[in-house]
Amino acid sequence: MIKRKFAFDGICNSFFGFSAILWLGLAMPCSSFAQTDSVKKAKELNEVSIRAVKLGKRQLSASPLQILSGKDLERISSLSVADAIRFFSGVQLKDYGGIGGLKTINVRSMGTNHTAVFYDGVQLGNAQNGQVDLGKFSLDNIEEIELYNGQKSNIFQSARGFASGSSVYLNARQPEFEKGQYNHIRAAVKTGSFGLINPTLLWQHKISEKVSASVSTEYKNANGRYKFHYTNGVYDSVFVRKNADIETMRIEAGLNGKLPDSSAWTAKVYFYKDKQGLPGAIVNSVYDFTQRLWNENFFAQTTYKKEAGRYNLMVAAKFANDYSRYLNPDYVKEDGLLNNVYKQREFYLSLANRYKINSFWDVVLSGDYQRNTLDANLERFPYPTRNTLLTAVASQIHFNRIDIQANLLNTYVNDKVEQYYSAGNKQMLSPTVMVSWQPFNPKEFRIRSFYKNIFRMPTFNDLYYTQIGNTFLRPEYTKQYDLGFTYIRAFENKLLQQISVQTDAYYNTVKDKIVAVPGANLFRWSMQNIGRVEIKGLDVNVQTAWKIAGDLLLNTGLTYTYQQALNVTDVKLNYRNQIPYIPLNSGTFLLGADWKNFAMNYSYIYTGQRYDQSANNANNYVPAWYTHDIAFHYTRIMGRQRFRLSAEVNNLLNQYYDVITNFPMPGRSYRFTLAYSY
Repeated sequence: MIKRKFAFDGICNSFFGFSAILWLGLAMPCSSFAQTDSVKKAKELNEVSIRAVKLGKRQLSASPLQILSGKDLERISSLSVADAIRFFSGVQLKDYGGIGGLKTINVRSMGTNHTAVFYDGVQLGNAQNGQVDLGKFSLDNIEEIELYNGQKSNIFQSARGFASGSSVYLNARQPEFEKGQYNHIRAAVKTGSFGLINPTLLWQHKISEKVSASVSTEYKNANGRYKFHYTNGVYDSVFVRKNADIETMRIEAGLNGKLPDSSAWTAKVYFYKDKQGLPGAIVNSVYDFTQRLWNENFFAQTTYKKEAGRYNLMVAAKFANDYSRYLNPDYVKEDGLLNNVYKQREFYLSLANRYKINSFWDVVLSGDYQRNTLDANLERFPYPTRNTLLTAVASQIHFNRIDIQANLLNTYVNDKVEQYYSAGNKQMLSPTVMVSWQPFNPKEFRIRSFYKNIFRMPTFNDLYYTQIGNTFLRPEYTKQYDLGFTYIRAFENKLLQQISVQTDAYYNTVKDKIVAVPGANLFRWSMQNIGRVEIKGLDVNVQTAWKIAGDLLLNTGLTYTYQQALNVTDVKLNYRNQIPYIPLNSGTFLLGADWKNFAMNYSYIYTGQRYDQSANNANNYVPAWYTHDIAFHYTRIMGRQRFRLSAEVNNLLNQYYDVITNFPMPGRSYRFTLAYSY
């Protein structure tokens, strides 16, 4: 019964990587230390008549940055944030199939829990299992998605922003009004395969010259039924996926304002609710499942930013309350069916201070406090409480042609439980160094590099899950090394208008990887630190913009990833085998075309062969898969009113494949969208 109420070594090993990158930055020619030029944000490729190169934050970032925003998000055949993130390089999306299946992200093979997800600058937490289901977040109210390897290339951020191996930033649409405008409305309805009905509504209102409000709502219902192939080695049959239905509702409201002293503030309230079936793994000729899941997620957050001369202040606060219920009618206990209920609560407070010592040197001191609790109706449950205190000291030296950033993060974690044993206290220091350098006078080409030492704490499930958790677990430690370059070139009065290239080579290690291992029998497992992983990779991103003739514009995007993620735990057991579900080769291709009121987008996603177990043998082999998606759009503008009609075909060639073994993905599907905005 849920009973509790919510109340409120590694430094020496890091020195070599720190010194090497710092030397790389300091050994540049002295001519780099020139007066900083003004840099304007790059516009959309297909909207710019380019006369000079304009560097955006993708080119200037000292850490690898990938962005999908604006028209890019409208073009791609994506229903959720998870669908969009598939087009980033170096990313594996774990998809358990269907419109409501769990979708989590794994960046550069370090594991899902090493990627933090931020919504409007504040992290989305899940202390229970550390995973954020990106399938829950619709693109309807998202203006931009950013993926940073390492961390955001801006030292003026919360301490939480320094505390993960990679970060995804979801930025909601912000109200912008022209003179005389007081309201914006965007309404859309999507329908298509799987019985999908998905209406959305966004209303933005200008309350005064200094204050605006927005409300976004969404409803989604789908039966989730789709055909899939299954073979038992003798017969190959076609079945219909069942128990994949989902019904969701989301509503969020926000306020944005400015004070007379030019400081800015925001406030947001978010509520999400769903009920869904859980389609299980297709094994032993079992196709029907009865498990059900209910989720309710609520959070309220606020931010405040103030600039006073050389001093900047940023404050953020958040309260979150999450509820989930899992029902398994097939599992009968002495006191009835398996019916587990979990309640998580989180309180978060962040304070960041920046002081500009002079025109080229900034320093930052950030501090975060976070309190998490987990309640459950399980027997022998310890009811854990975690208090986390993060403190980050950061410095940035920035000139015209070189930018050097360094920070040191101190993490203190205290776990308490109401019964049994807790993990106690843990305290660690984590350094990061980042360098971005323009070696030549033309500013099109820049070199970047970073070193980051970070770790991830075991989750509540890792430590305290009944009969499985292990309170003696150590954190997972990672070291990340990255060296890459960016290049952008514009051409005037040419067929090729612009080309942008990003390439990064990286080397990561994961120590004390947390894995589940069997105990005395196959029905009793436990969490242990036994893993070591060595990761070598290469990411390539190429974007181009073309003007064919008259009003016909083309843009392309190409990504390629090579990843060798090897298990180096034990020379006697699967040594230097590729870890599960990581392909050696993967990539995507995007082609967009605009002609007057018409637009077309084609996308191709390829994932190479993989293995679903640690042993790389024929029994664990997972074949490569690829999908072709195509979408057509028609837009009509009448004054301030905009109508948009879209038709999409996903998995055009009707390929049957599994992202996760025995969780079949849908074949060919269709989706139609009618959108109106004012």
